[in-house]
Amino acid sequence: MKKILTLMSVVILTGSGFAQQLNYDWKNMKPEQRKEVIQKMKPEDRMNLLKEFREKMMISELDVSTDHQDDFKNLYTEYQQKQNAIKNKFVPNENYDNMSDEEATTQLNQSFEIGQQLLDNRKNYAQKFMKVISPQQVLKMYQTEGKMRTKILDKKQDGPQNAGSQRRRP
Repeated sequence: MKKILTLMSVVILTGSGFAQQLNYDWKNMKPEQRKEVIQKMKPEDRMNLLKEFREKMMISELDVSTDHQDDFKNLYTEYQQKQNAIKNKFVPNENYDNMSDEEATTQLNQSFEIGQQLLDNRKNYAQKFMKVISPQQVLKMYQTEGKMRTKILDKKQDGPQNAGSQRRRP
């Protein structure tokens, strides 16, 4: 990505219930340091960090004007929540070998329905996004999401369990 965020703020609730804000210079941290900080976070703090990082990266990548950044962030959060709600409707049974043809066909059709709902939601939000950013920026946003998804999947594939493997997805 052409612009990298160098400073991210993380808010952590301490045991006494007070919020503690920590600033990390992610760009200048070694990968091991970043990993250590993230691993020490609670799962909800990790999710918030990812959400914040994704929003800031999108704003930076799309070069969203300052006067539209809050509207964009709110809409992007709403869009992400809706996409996740749709995805969470589908819980696959991955025991394919023990499925009957009827069960497999039903699950396949459900996956197509969820895919269509995700596409319909993207179309709906494209119209909403174009009230805040240009059509070119909306297109770039969807492409950037795809690149992020690919990068995350590549990282998961190259994780510690695959450290010795040189095999990569095409």
